[in-house]
Amino acid sequence: MVEAKADLLGGLSVAAVAVPQAMAYAMIAGLPAEYGLYTAIVMTGIGALFDSSRQLINGPTNAISIALLSAIGGFETVDEKIQAAALMAALVGTIQLAISFARLGDLTRYISHSVIVGFTAGASLLLVMDQLKNLLGQKAVGDVHDHFLVRVWRSLTQGGDIHLPTLLTGLAAIALVVAFRRAKAWLRVPLFPEFLVVVIMMAAATRYYGLDEMGVKVVGKIPVSLPSPHMFSLDATLLRDLAPSALAVALLGLLEAIAMSKALAAANRQKLDANQQCFSEGMANLSGSFFGCMPGSGSLTRSAINQQAGARTQWAGVISAVAVAVIMLVFGPYAQFIPRSALAGLLMLTAARMVNLHDLRYHVRASHFDAAIVATTAIAAFAISIEFCVLIGVVMSFMLAVPRTGNMLLTEFVVAADGGIHEHVPGDLVCGRILIFGLEGEMYFGSAQSLEAHFDTIEGRVTAETKVVVLRLKRARNPDAVGMAMLEAALDRLERRGVHVVLCGVRADMYEGFKRCGIASKLSKDQIFLEQSVRQTSTLLAVRHAYELVTDPCPTCPRRSLDGRVQGMYFVI
Repeated sequence: MVEAKADLLGGLSVAAVAVPQAMAYAMIAGLPAEYGLYTAIVMTGIGALFDSSRQLINGPTNAISIALLSAIGGFETVDEKIQAAALMAALVGTIQLAISFARLGDLTRYISHSVIVGFTAGASLLLVMDQLKNLLGQKAVGDVHDHFLVRVWRSLTQGGDIHLPTLLTGLAAIALVVAFRRAKAWLRVPLFPEFLVVVIMMAAATRYYGLDEMGVKVVGKIPVSLPSPHMFSLDATLLRDLAPSALAVALLGLLEAIAMSKALAAANRQKLDANQQCFSEGMANLSGSFFGCMPGSGSLTRSAINQQAGARTQWAGVISAVAVAVIMLVFGPYAQFIPRSALAGLLMLTAARMVNLHDLRYHVRASHFDAAIVATTAIAAFAISIEFCVLIGVVMSFMLAVPRTGNMLLTEFVVAADGGIHEHVPGDLVCGRILIFGLEGEMYFGSAQSLEAHFDTIEGRVTAETKVVVLRLKRARNPDAVGMAMLEAALDRLERRGVHVVLCGVRADMYEGFKRCGIASKLSKDQIFLEQSVRQTSTLLAVRHAYELVTDPCPTCPRRSLDGRVQGMYFVI
């Protein structure tokens, strides 16, 4: 009962915010307002049924709407844009489902969060520029096939004079939202729906004072009906043209949803399944496409409100979808009086809050890696296209992340005079007969260059006095054919030089790989020491065995201080 009440409060609180937001986000993409509401009904409800996160709310979002505008803004008629938006939702959902079925959801962790930070910075600036014409009452000019940024610039510079009643209406909406937010903070009323209240007030003012008769553009009539299933147009040329944008929107949507889901899961100590979340996003977008919905993702604002309201389960999202449908049916006829400039003002406020200055400064200062991604993604969003900037950021993440995962580490160990085996530091005396090294990192094709350099280092340290090389592989992970081939070649070269090689810390999965590739058959049993689950580690056993093989100790041999005993040795790493 407690959970039901909490979910009911959360769902109703989300719906109060979702209605004005959904209408505004549809306006960003150049679609009629009702298609944003359709998305807030269908996608929110279906997404909640499959969500891995209990508090995440799916639906139309600011970032996805801006990317959608860039993708379909070149279409001339509203009907063409509606068909293209539905097809985009189908493509986005299909891509996300494919990622889920291929179990590739976890790969999103290799895409830097700096991509979202950079995208948000560029997209928020574009959003403000695009909505200025609606705030000022200017007309958009220019060829519809021009670049999105060119059309925005022309509309601002050649769109004609400012329409004063339109501007005052938009500024009044901004002022009211700011005033309500300050009052909400002062009175500590966290769930007050200031956007919905302001939209209602501005619609009432428009009807009472006849602002639409003064030239203030309004949303217009919204059909008082729920979304009905219908098939979108399947055109091969359109599919080909929208495919690159759909890939970018799909990745952006997953990044948004998974990032927010992780934050919500951490706050509520929930377990999150990234692949299930991908499945949820895919099902929501694909199902929505059959109801004429635009693409969407997880909403930061509505998810935060849902959590603050105390929602416990995914049913809060279903309740929100039902509440939006009821509001649309009951108050739809009055939506025709909502001024477009008021929605433009609300969108500008949203754009201003999209950019988290603390996050922006943090990512720029954290490392050159993050700064490069933020700067490149933001500039690409502004100068090239919204969807292309996401792909650039994703590619940069992989380009900068893969070399890091392929950077294996080489550590040298020594046996101290008291028998302790530890990492070599300057000033340590190294035994001339036995060399001890450890490899750490992903032992796969990406690390081939660093692995080759480390084997060269080991072979360069081998002298005529060297009898045994102990190679610790406990921290070497996931060897592939390239890694094992390079290890085998190094072992062969050392054996030809008369050096006895002992491998220690060998994990069970690595040993199975050795057997499949024939490495194990080349080595005797006393040359491979498997990983031990006891205090007496395989490294210690291997080093003791190495000293038993050397019958002529060197001047720095630790056995001299141990009275010739190797049992006194111990491992301190």
